[in-house]
Amino acid sequence: MNRRILQFGTSRFLQAHVDLFVHEAREAGQQIGPITIVKSTPGAERAGRVRAFADPSGFPVIIRGLEAGRTIERQVMVKSVSRAIDASCDWQLVERIFAEETDIVVSNVGELGFSVADEDRDPGLVLSGAPPASFPAKLLRLLRNRYDRGAAPLLILPCELISNNGQELRRILFQLGRDWNERQDFLDWFAHSVTICDTLVDRIVSEPLDPVGAVAEPYALWAIRRVPQFVEPFAHPSVVYTDDLTPFLRLKLHILNLGHTWLAAQWLDQQRKPDETVREMLSVPRIRNGLLTLYRDEVIPGFFAHDMGDQAEAYVVQTMERFDNPFLNHRLSDIAQNHSIKIQNRVRAFLDWVHQSQPELWFPQLERLAEAGRT
Repeated sequence: MNRRILQFGTSRFLQAHVDLFVHEAREAGQQIGPITIVKSTPGAERAGRVRAFADPSGFPVIIRGLEAGRTIERQVMVKSVSRAIDASCDWQLVERIFAEETDIVVSNVGELGFSVADEDRDPGLVLSGAPPASFPAKLLRLLRNRYDRGAAPLLILPCELISNNGQELRRILFQLGRDWNERQDFLDWFAHSVTICDTLVDRIVSEPLDPVGAVAEPYALWAIRRVPQFVEPFAHPSVVYTDDLTPFLRLKLHILNLGHTWLAAQWLDQQRKPDETVREMLSVPRIRNGLLTLYRDEVIPGFFAHDMGDQAEAYVVQTMERFDNPFLNHRLSDIAQNHSIKIQNRVRAFLDWVHQSQPELWFPQLERLAEAGRT
């Protein structure tokens, strides 16, 4: 029997990630999907996108970039999405589908999407007819309605770029349930029958297509941490099921993201042109060699301190290929936003992690960059 998916979020990232993976799994004969998409934020901004998802011919995802040294470009018509609903207009339909036609929930509502609006903490909200304002409150209302209609088990796979996103979402929902004075039997069902996994997503989706569709790089990863009672929903080359997300997180954060932050620091210090891209900056031999030297002399030795050196070396090669994508215009002005916070999360956190294992190691470039992030 197919495991049907309800997806919160209409973003181009989800179109070129989850929706594409499910489409390819279905094409391979796996029983997964279809996907119902829920537009969870109010407003008419993406109304055209919601309508376009109903087209049975699907929507295009164009994969462009470098893969194993070759330039590739291919288009897939994604047909895993069967319908899309605006929660602010059809909340009762969302409630019915969530309770009766959903086996898996996927979300990508942004880093601030887990915030709970003040008005959603009202205990009377659970009895009202209107949908809550914030995503966690919407989800808790839907969970309560599902419980009241039969309490079928459920799998939730959040894709937000939040550390331990599954654990954080469960904590927020449980606390909100306490705020709403929810019954203990419902909270027990939520604790034991609703599985929420931590996940890590990684794919650069460079641009949207109108009215729906996306352009993305070849590289893609969806790492999902196994938990008790978890059943793998489908198989795909870009989907990894693991008992530990830490290696995937460290590689992405301290190689790909750290490299971006090092480039942003050079861009800011040298006052380079405002619209310069990663690819353009790396075409300068001095800068390219500087980044490769940083990876070789400081980053990779840090990973060797945690017995991940071979993985780090391979990931550096892959990262440089992604940086060189001729179709990707990744501007340093975007990467440099929140620069000091990113330095702490990507550089200082790397140094702290390495020094837990080998405190005697010294990385002068990274130490200088971490110190600059404090000013």
